[in-house]
Amino acid sequence: MHGPIGEVIQFIDLNAYTIIFLFLVGFIGGLVSGFIGSGGAFVLTPGMMSLGVPGTVAVASNMCHKFPKALVGAIKRYKYGQVDIKLGLIMGVFAEIGVQAGIMIQKHILDTWGQAGSNLYVSVIFVLVLVTVGSFVMRDAMRMKRSQTETGSGTGLAKRLQQIELWPMIHVKAANLRISLWFLVPVALATGMLAATIAVGGFIGVPGLMYIIGVTSIVASATELVIAFVMGLGGTLIWAYYGMVDIRLVMIILAGSLFGVQLGAIGTTYVKDYMIKYVMAMIMLIVAVSRFLALPKYLNELHLIAVNDAMVGVMTKMSFGIMCLALLIGASIILASLFKARRLEKAAGLV
Repeated sequence: MHGPIGEVIQFIDLNAYTIIFLFLVGFIGGLVSGFIGSGGAFVLTPGMMSLGVPGTVAVASNMCHKFPKALVGAIKRYKYGQVDIKLGLIMGVFAEIGVQAGIMIQKHILDTWGQAGSNLYVSVIFVLVLVTVGSFVMRDAMRMKRSQTETGSGTGLAKRLQQIELWPMIHVKAANLRISLWFLVPVALATGMLAATIAVGGFIGVPGLMYIIGVTSIVASATELVIAFVMGLGGTLIWAYYGMVDIRLVMIILAGSLFGVQLGAIGTTYVKDYMIKYVMAMIMLIVAVSRFLALPKYLNELHLIAVNDAMVGVMTKMSFGIMCLALLIGASIILASLFKARRLEKAAGLV
């Protein structure tokens, strides 16, 4: 398919197997999204790419499915009092600027190095971000579990930034804190750029809200859904103009994820805060391994390394298998936590 970018984009063929796989990926992506508020695209983008979907199409289609799903999740969690609407909208506006910059970068890479270059770029960024953020979040989750305390607004950096009176100051009602707008802007811009580049803004948005702004992980993950809605709506319009949105993929994934996001959002009310971080970190690190094993294929296509076809085939299959493992583990942890908490409440006569 031709778009204004100029590169010929080949949409994948759909059969019963790919439709079922995409629906399950959508369901688990929605489950993760409702649970940790990152949008779930760090599951969905690699999941689609593992079926042969071009990186730019996977990113664009993810963005298209994200904003209605994020809206459903945000409404659900707003009812639980976890969303700060003002914070989400302010950061969403600045994140949209970051989205424009991220799309420009993707366009340049696609024009210069073609689809293989774009796939390599998306995968490399995925590996770097997943390993960095996943390791940090895992360490924080382990520390929280030991102390059994919430780290949110108590982090040293956030405390120091909240003490700086730099006009205009923003009052975050849900987290009961005040902070300068100028500390929100960099987090929002980075969130938008990453969302447009690899369809994963929550990797920066959620940790940024927790460790820089100082809100709790519950409020951060819920408010990120508002930001994802604003970014997704604007980004989708631009990606659609460039002919990168595969509406078939969007509808299949959306069907699964709208169901999953409801369960994920409910799950946040039953589990300890550190468990959300555990799930986020574990899935990130496993998906990082999956994307790392996919790199030789793209490097080979660009003639940057010489790998025989048999080896590339084996590594591609391993990448797909590990991707499926990440989906299974993530869904199992979330659902097990939800059912366990429900059983305990029933046993105690609370429900």
